[in-house]
Amino acid sequence: MCGRFTLTLDLGGLEGRFDFRAKDLPHAPRYNVAPTQAVLSITRNGGNQAELMRWGLIPSWAKDPSIGNRMINARAETVAEKPSFKRSLQKRRCLILADGFYEWKKDGKKKTPMYIALKSRQPFAFAGLWEAWKAPSGETVRSCTIITITPNALMEPIHNRMPVILTKEAESTWLDGAIEDPKKLTSLLVPYPSDAMEAYAISTLVNSPTNDTPDCIKPLR
Repeated sequence: MCGRFTLTLDLGGLEGRFDFRAKDLPHAPRYNVAPTQAVLSITRNGGNQAELMRWGLIPSWAKDPSIGNRMINARAETVAEKPSFKRSLQKRRCLILADGFYEWKKDGKKKTPMYIALKSRQPFAFAGLWEAWKAPSGETVRSCTIITITPNALMEPIHNRMPVILTKEAESTWLDGAIEDPKKLTSLLVPYPSDAMEAYAISTLVNSPTNDTPDCIKPLR
């Protein structure tokens, strides 16, 4: 699964990398993004549009938003069949921006937090799905989920799942609203090349989402 990640680059750098405009969109460097929080996402409506969405997908038919707490991830292998996700796969896809993510490596009863990023330390996009849910109050909540896949060689000793990181080439296809063929879309959902990634142990500071500082990603000495 993917339950925490980082997005530390400023908005100007992200706009250049992902070709969007986000006038007045609030954004600050994040070192410990957690479920139910707002995450920076991109959809396409004419051009690339950036917005903040709640992390944890709330289906349109949900009675209350708490279901989103259990839907922070969607499995690539079943995303085209599951009722909660298959319509979003066809109609409501997004990029969720990040520059690293966390996972906890088990060694017996011990869990060591690990930080995983691209060797280039460039930002990247998780494959995401989004949904709009209308609250009883009339408010519309836009929420999202991160798609996960089996791990690559780097991630395999750490965890049995990893988030789908799209290649730059795949990002445009993923956002293309004219594409609805599930087979074509799921063909993009593959493990990112392990030789382009790195992972290292960090302190348990990251265990609490209240800790959101650069110390979260410092290598463990």
